[in-house]
Amino acid sequence: MADLILELFSEEIPARMQAKAEQDLGAALEKALGEAGLSWASLETASGPRRLTVFVDDLSERSADVKEERKGPKVGAPDKAVEGFLRGAGLSDINQAEVRSDPKKGDFYVAVIETPGRDATDIIAEAVPAIIRGFHWPKSMRWGTGELRWVRPLQRIVCVLDGKIVPFEVDGVASGNETEGHRVHGRGPYKVLDRQDYEESLSGAGHVKLTRDARREVILSGIEKVCTDAGLEWIEDKGLLEEVVGLAEWPVVVLGDMDPAFLSLPPEVIQLSMRTHQKYFAVNDKKTGKLAPNFIVVANIEATDGGKKLAEGNSRVLSARLDDGRFFWEKDKATPLEDMAAKLSTIAFKAELGSLGDKVERVAALARELAPKVGADPDLAERAARLAKADLVSEMVGEFPELQGVMGRYYALEEGEPEAVADAIRDHYKPQGPSDSVPTDPVGIAVALADKLDTLVGFWAIDEKPTGSKDPFALRRAALGVVRIVLENEVRLKLHSNLEVSSDLLSFFADRLKQVLRDQGQRHDLIDAVFALGEDDLVLITRRVEALGAFLDTEDGANLLAGYKRAANILKAEEKKGDLPSDLSVDDALIAKGPAEEQALGKALADVEAAIEGPLAAEDFTGAMAELAKLRAPVDAFFEAVMVNDDDAAVRANRLALLTKIRATLHCVADFSRIDG
Repeated sequence: MADLILELFSEEIPARMQAKAEQDLGAALEKALGEAGLSWASLETASGPRRLTVFVDDLSERSADVKEERKGPKVGAPDKAVEGFLRGAGLSDINQAEVRSDPKKGDFYVAVIETPGRDATDIIAEAVPAIIRGFHWPKSMRWGTGELRWVRPLQRIVCVLDGKIVPFEVDGVASGNETEGHRVHGRGPYKVLDRQDYEESLSGAGHVKLTRDARREVILSGIEKVCTDAGLEWIEDKGLLEEVVGLAEWPVVVLGDMDPAFLSLPPEVIQLSMRTHQKYFAVNDKKTGKLAPNFIVVANIEATDGGKKLAEGNSRVLSARLDDGRFFWEKDKATPLEDMAAKLSTIAFKAELGSLGDKVERVAALARELAPKVGADPDLAERAARLAKADLVSEMVGEFPELQGVMGRYYALEEGEPEAVADAIRDHYKPQGPSDSVPTDPVGIAVALADKLDTLVGFWAIDEKPTGSKDPFALRRAALGVVRIVLENEVRLKLHSNLEVSSDLLSFFADRLKQVLRDQGQRHDLIDAVFALGEDDLVLITRRVEALGAFLDTEDGANLLAGYKRAANILKAEEKKGDLPSDLSVDDALIAKGPAEEQALGKALADVEAAIEGPLAAEDFTGAMAELAKLRAPVDAFFEAVMVNDDDAAVRANRLALLTKIRATLHCVADFSRIDG
């Protein structure tokens, strides 16, 4: 057994690509070695700003010899069959094949193909260049006169098996046993003999933390220390953390200061300036819970003076960025939101749907219409809708598109707009993802719903619907946002009858509702069963689905569903034969002459049909299910004791009418034919 080290060393790999590339390289090598017949004890990977590394421990030194027997044609078969067999088996003459006998089929040819095993060195020397040449990067480049594409110029390939170089070359880059360390603190090169030697050289003199986990641990412990020492609190940012893990080979955490005067800017502006441009972490003052005039930078160089120069240099850079932010802030405040909103008419929304200004007019009218339904003031809802998109033409949002809505809120408050209007401007984009919250203030709910519904209705009107995985206008997200806003705020809104949403768009909402309820553990078939009734109130649908699911989980519910299916199957068969009259009605006199089980079912259906009206009208779906449960025993007894297809045509028709009544009664709650089971 031998140990393999493979390192692909290049110029800086973009941080966002490192983890995926590490995973892909490990998977590709694992596949190649496995297909070649090698075995190993473990395979581990690492990645960093300039390298991808794979360690394979206890790799077999040679693949096993393989003996394969390939059955051929009968002795005496036509020449063409024999020639095809020889080609497939790699034989030049039929005398190289063995002749075997079968008592039933006679003599036939067998090719015994023996493939000797290969040295691991040869397998690796063939596999690694192929992996490198075929490796997929989201973006790649060529350099010099070579044809190789890599994310950044590939400079070294370390490939060492059991202390020896595995020799090969990829577009002028020869494999070797030397790697490099940190650009400043320990460039090297360092000779690689084995894994221990490799890791110790890099983590020691090389000043390289090899794995993402190791760098993350250093960064987090450094953040904790500087925050504790200064009485600060890190504003957790997992996305930025993962990015800086890929930026620094030798991470050094330093706390810096900024001019407290910058705290007059909205905190989101400060944080985005730090995050987007400088990759700094923002911190709060532990005592006040507010943004502190400090930042945390993760450097890729040792701080010989305790980080003083690093902090000062980064502070100067941040100050320049924040000066820009302050300029945008002051300039935007000098322009009223109404003036900004007027410019929206010059910005295209969608050719067939007009400008952004046209969209704002539609949203404002719809927000006013929705306001009473969500308990909002119509004037405030319309006002918020008219100003909601205004900040799209602001200087600040031009610099930081992520702040659309957020800046609109600040500008609205600066102008003295009601807080409900300002908050609605900020919140009308929500939710922007599954982890984002929904608006909860009535004005915000009205504007957010109006904005999303206008987009959906508009795109449906021009037949621009999502197809497959393509959804360039994020219509699925908009519909999911409507569903979540309605459900989480229990907004009673009939999409079809109140808003004239098309049946096709209503089905689209049904699919999004399924997604939400599936995440909550509900079954998709129950949603179909309720939607089939023509219900378009999402809150009501959800309540029915929840009650129906709970009912079907009971013994009564499961058995009643089975009884329904039996009745429905009989009716379906009769309909298929054309033997089911369209004017079926239950004749109580005939029932009275029938068996006790038939009489009991007739009475139970009449009782439940009357009793279920109250709970349904009161939206007490649990109560409605309790009434349906009373049908379980009489339905079971009826099918056990009564023959539906009686010889007497009138009796048979009356019993079929009873089955249609079972179906109709259950359909008061849901279309049970759409329920699995």
